[in-house]
Amino acid sequence: MLLLNFLKYLGVTLPLMAFAVFLFTLTTPYREFKIMFDGDELEDPKKVAAAKAVALDLGGKVIGIAFLLASAIYHAVSLWDLIVWALTGTIFLIGVYYLFELLTPGITIRKEIPNGNVGTAIFSFCLSLATGILMAALISY
Repeated sequence: MLLLNFLKYLGVTLPLMAFAVFLFTLTTPYREFKIMFDGDELEDPKKVAAAKAVALDLGGKVIGIAFLLASAIYHAVSLWDLIVWALTGTIFLIGVYYLFELLTPGITIRKEIPNGNVGTAIFSFCLSLATGILMAALISY
């Protein structure tokens, strides 16, 4: 019975994570996975820096949603409850991306990250991670 419950939650959680990553990639005007794959061209330092920046930015969102999902799994009273929390968290993480863009008029994330600004990507990573941790702590009954 415990294994079946584990498998049910795993079967819901992994697609939710993939869906969240898909939504994250829709919010940006650049293609994250193409930039990361092009980053192995070591002769072009700009492509390498862009790949690092994009990987940091997207990786922060993945870790942030993972924190949220872990808390949702722990607190969920049903699979539907888990789904609602995961979608809510994904929407808020996307909102943080747009809020970051809005509150930093001197830094245009949409341009800086694909151009290899690793500093901006690290800050975006930290924002996503912090948001995921805070949202995970907010899930309670």
